Amino acid sequence: MNTRTAPAGRPELARRGDGAFGIYIHVPFCATRCGYCDFNTYTASELGSGDLLGPPGGATPDGWLAALRVELRLAAERVGSVPVQTVFVGGGTPSLLGGAGLAAVLGAVRDNFELAVEAEVTTEANPESTSPEMFATLREAGYTRVSLGMQSAAPQVLAVLDRKHSPGRAPAAAVEAMAAGFEHVNIDLIYGTPGETDDDLRRSIDVALDAGVDHVSAYSLIVEDGTALARKVRRGEIARPDDDVLARRYELLDSRLSAAGLHWYEVSNWSRDGGECRHNLGYWNGGEWWGAGPGAHGFLGSTRWWNVKHPNTYAQKVGENRLPIADFEELGETDRHVEEVMLRVRLRDGLPVALLDDGERDRAETLCGEGLLVSRQSSLVLTDRGRLLADGVVRDLLA
Repeated sequence: MNTRTAPAGRPELARRGDGAFGIYIHVPFCATRCGYCDFNTYTASELGSGDLLGPPGGATPDGWLAALRVELRLAAERVGSVPVQTVFVGGGTPSLLGGAGLAAVLGAVRDNFELAVEAEVTTEANPESTSPEMFATLREAGYTRVSLGMQSAAPQVLAVLDRKHSPGRAPAAAVEAMAAGFEHVNIDLIYGTPGETDDDLRRSIDVALDAGVDHVSAYSLIVEDGTALARKVRRGEIARPDDDVLARRYELLDSRLSAAGLHWYEVSNWSRDGGECRHNLGYWNGGEWWGAGPGAHGFLGSTRWWNVKHPNTYAQKVGENRLPIADFEELGETDRHVEEVMLRVRLRDGLPVALLDDGERDRAETLCGEGLLVSRQSSLVLTDRGRLLADGVVRDLLA
């Protein structure tokens, strides 16, 4: 990698063209912290506020929203007049804001940017902090997509993950969202949790399918340093996820989802036709986006930047009418190429052969011979076996 981190100053943050542009908004609040999570999120006790819904301030949703409005205004001054194709509200737990709070978030975007016709607007949600009334409010506000964190339908798996919702709440929330008019509803699953069985995963998949969702995201459990889960693994209280088990579970997921009409379009994502997440496709296809909120990352032109993490520090910086950028880096041509290969090879549409140099094409031919890639309409697409070894395929291509 030849990434050059800027030692000082402010990034230019200029768009490189007229391609797709999205906005990611990070909500840094959670009611409790899941044992596997290393995201930039804070509970009331971690913030020392006692109550996340207490008086306005940087460490409460009211204070965060006031600061977010300022950042979005500053962002619009930098980006200029550009239609926003996608908005994604993630976290954390955005649904803790409630329907009115999330409507206000989208209102803040609209106050500063023009939403494109038929823009995709997504929010993540914890099933336990949703309701039919909330989904109705979100649809009326202009949200078009909701992503529900189910993780598993097995109580013992949820217990290992420190998830607090009941197994039946996620599918019920999905049905409520669709009844409110959401055509696109995603359920997130995690597989490979210690103690999970094949039958546990089958049941989780069937619960998601029975709910009628048009999109499923499924990720293998990763033990991240610094998490409660990592400490339990280190102490020997639970086993580290087994690679062979993870591979078998992935094959089970793919087989069951495909049979139900949800087909992979990215290694960890399956959807019915038209149900793909356009915001995430923007990331994977090298699009540009503004990341707003504590710890959010953005990418414009050749610049990647990330905001300060703590809500109080974030609120302080934007309160001074400054962008809350912690640091940034300028990506050179080699960096951009590496990222393009890493991301686009994971897509069902594949990696265009024209993007590769002669050495990479030779290595791609070898990988095709090994049954990891297949050439399809001038693109290289991962085979079923290749998806299991996607990271290794990328390393070999770029070697």
